[in-house]
Amino acid sequence: MTLNDPMNFKINIAIAILAAAGMVRGEEAAITEFKRLAEKASLQGETVIEGQDGWYFFMPELRHLGAGPFWGEDAFLVSRAQREDAMDPLPAILAFHEALEARDVQLILAPVPPKAVVYDHKLPGRDDSSFAGRPDPHHQAFYDLLRSEGITVLDLTQTFRDGIDHERGPLYCLQDTHWSGVACVIAAETIAEKVAPLLTDMERQEFDTKWRSIEITGDLWRMLDEPSLAKEELPVRAVTGAAPDPDSPVLLLGDSHTLVFQAGGDMHYSGAGLADQLAVTLGVPVDLIGVRGSGATPARINLFRRTQRNPDYWDNKQVVIWVFAAREFTESDGWRIVPIARD
Repeated sequence: MTLNDPMNFKINIAIAILAAAGMVRGEEAAITEFKRLAEKASLQGETVIEGQDGWYFFMPELRHLGAGPFWGEDAFLVSRAQREDAMDPLPAILAFHEALEARDVQLILAPVPPKAVVYDHKLPGRDDSSFAGRPDPHHQAFYDLLRSEGITVLDLTQTFRDGIDHERGPLYCLQDTHWSGVACVIAAETIAEKVAPLLTDMERQEFDTKWRSIEITGDLWRMLDEPSLAKEELPVRAVTGAAPDPDSPVLLLGDSHTLVFQAGGDMHYSGAGLADQLAVTLGVPVDLIGVRGSGATPARINLFRRTQRNPDYWDNKQVVIWVFAAREFTESDGWRIVPIARD
């Protein structure tokens, strides 16, 4: 039987159909498991879910992953927002993109993949193996929808899943809801591939960097309220001289993932966050508007307020990188349409 034999063709089609069916079953199994773990924790009044090998997961993140489709009419079924006009993330994201496009500013949307999607094999009850295929099909479908509307979406999920055994350590904090210092470096390098070609006539500079080991008091560690549990140590790449620059052509906008390892204090360290790593990879400091809450609406409100203080704010901006935890698609207080400047 040759490759062109009709019988061989039918066999190949059958194999493809079976493989696709297996993938769908794998995705359904993952979504069911995320939902089960979230519901179990919620019934027990727990916000932190203990995984394997010292890993901890955030219950709202698993609740989001078990929610299914979260845009259009489905948003009214799964969103945690109170206002009906702010439940669907799609209109707000499209409006933001269109407002920036009208000013010749490029939007790059870079949601932070959930820890439970990248390290799903560390969830409780897993046999040290990942779900078949990516366990977040609804993220992928939504990102494809945004791309069809002309939005540049940088999906870091597969990059992170391929790098779970990075030589410098995990890509997420074991005892915290945020990504790690290593992930900040990887994310910056990946984002820079999209941003660098957009920056023209820029004088680039070099920044000194040095890897350091730090101990953190993770937010999940604090939620557990178990002082006897040893705190986590992890590496960060400290950057010198890369303080955020309001005059930069690049704006990094988002939630606390833009502040962790950058803002100091409860953000664990200063000078090793995503903004710092972007300065290294791009050769220019970036502007930063980050909030310790939701990166959905509050971050854009802060952006609007900045433009009120500086009416010329958009004159030299070329790129906006919008970073927030993917769970915010359902777990935020809402997705309001916010102007980027006063008309």
